[in-house]
Amino acid sequence: MKPSIVQPRTLSGFMELMPADQIKFNRIKSVLEEVYRLYGFYPLDTPVLEYAEILFAKAGGETEKQVYRFQKGDTDLAMRFDLTVPLAKYVAKNRGELTFPFKRYQIGKVYRGERAQKGRFREFYQSDIDIIGDGELSIINDAEIPSIIYNIFTRLGLDDFTIRMNNRKVLSGFFEMLSVGDRAEDIMRIVDKIEKAGRDAVVAELGSIGVGEDLCARLLDFIAIRGENEEVIEQLRALPDQTELFAKGVQELEQVTRYLDAFGVPRKNFRIDLSIARGLDYYTGTVYETTFNKHPEIGSICSGGRYDNLAEFYTKAQLPGVGISIGLTRLFYILNEMDYIDGGANSPADLLVIPMTEDLAPAISAASALRAQGIRTQIYFEDRKFKHKIGYADKLRIPFALFLGEEEIANHQVSLKNMQTGEQQTLPLEQAAEKVLSFIESAKSARIINIERG
Repeated sequence: MKPSIVQPRTLSGFMELMPADQIKFNRIKSVLEEVYRLYGFYPLDTPVLEYAEILFAKAGGETEKQVYRFQKGDTDLAMRFDLTVPLAKYVAKNRGELTFPFKRYQIGKVYRGERAQKGRFREFYQSDIDIIGDGELSIINDAEIPSIIYNIFTRLGLDDFTIRMNNRKVLSGFFEMLSVGDRAEDIMRIVDKIEKAGRDAVVAELGSIGVGEDLCARLLDFIAIRGENEEVIEQLRALPDQTELFAKGVQELEQVTRYLDAFGVPRKNFRIDLSIARGLDYYTGTVYETTFNKHPEIGSICSGGRYDNLAEFYTKAQLPGVGISIGLTRLFYILNEMDYIDGGANSPADLLVIPMTEDLAPAISAASALRAQGIRTQIYFEDRKFKHKIGYADKLRIPFALFLGEEEIANHQVSLKNMQTGEQQTLPLEQAAEKVLSFIESAKSARIINIERG
C-alpha cells in the first residue's frame, strides 16, 4: 500500500526563497559580513535554544508572549527572540577569557510568535554588531557605529538614506528640566511613536498619563528643533535651567557628530533628530535610526544605541556597550518587493561546461582547472539535445558556456560563448579563463541595490 501524499507547505511567517532570490539574499548578507570584518569585529554564533530563565531574565510583557517556549523532559527551553540577550549571556559567561573592548558581529535567525503579515516574519535574520567595554567604553565608539552603517549601505549601492541620531541623556535631562523625570521612560515610549502616529495622537497619549497641554507643547517644540548639527547643538546649549544630565548628553551628541566627519561620513547622510527616542528602556546614551529618504513609510532599516550595562541580569560587572541591529529578512523582503535588488548576478555559476564528446574526462579536467582559478563552474552531464543544454545556461543566467568537441580537444582549445552578447570564440583554456575572470572582476563593482529601478 502506497503512503498517502502529504501536501507540501510552509508555516505562515517563515520565509522560503527560490534559488535566484536566495542568491540575492546571500549577496547582501556577504556584504554585511565583509564590512563587519573590515572594522575588526569577531564573528559569533550563539544557540537558537536557551534555558528559558536566561532569555526571560529581562524580557516581559509582549516579548514574553511572543517567545516560542516548550518543555523537553524537565528542561524549560525557549528560542531566542533577538541576538542581544544571548550576547549578554555570552559576555557574562566568558568575561574572564574575552579581551575588551569586545567587538562582535552576529547574523542569525531569531523567532517571534507574532501575527504574520506582509514584511513581518516569525522566523527572520537579524544582523547585529556590538562593542562591549569592561567598566567603561569611549564615546568615540558611538561615532564609529554610524560609519559602519554608512559603509554597509553605500557598498550595497544605497546613498539616499539618513542616519538620525539623538542621546537619551538629552531627553531624560530635558524631562528633568520639565519636572517630569519620574515619567521619562513612559514619555519616551510615547514620543518615539510620533512619526507613525502623528502629533495629535502623541498629545492625546501624553495627556492620558498626566502630561498637561503646556508641558506637551514645550516637549513637542523641543523635539521639533531642526537645523545643521552645529546649529542644533548651539540651540540646546542656549536652553535655560540645564541639568547636569542634559549638559552631559549635549556634550556626547556634539562629540559623536564631530567625529563622524573624521570617519568620512558625508553630512547629507546623518543629522541630529531630537524626536528619536528608541522605545527600549536599556538605551542610556546615543541612539540611532536609519531611514530611506525616498521611502520613509518603510520606517527604520537599522537602529540601535548605547547602553550602560549589557549583562546586569547575569553579572555584577559593569559592561557598557553600543550596537546596532538590521532586520535583514525584512530589509531584503522590502527591497525585493520593490524590485530594487539587481538580478544580473544571481546565477549559481560563472560558466557552464558543455561536453560535446562521449568521453567526459576532458570536460571534467577543464572544469577542475577553471575552479582552481576561482571560477564557479558547472558541467552539464545529461544526455540531452544541444538546444536544451544551452537553454539550461540561459535559464540559470550563467554568463558563459564552454564547449569541448573533438576539434577543440585535438587543438588543445575550447569554444567560449558569452551568453549575454552571443559572441563565441575558440581559444586556449587559459585565455578563456582570463576572459571569464575579467568579467567576474568587473561585476564586483556593480551595485547590488539600485533604488532608481523603482
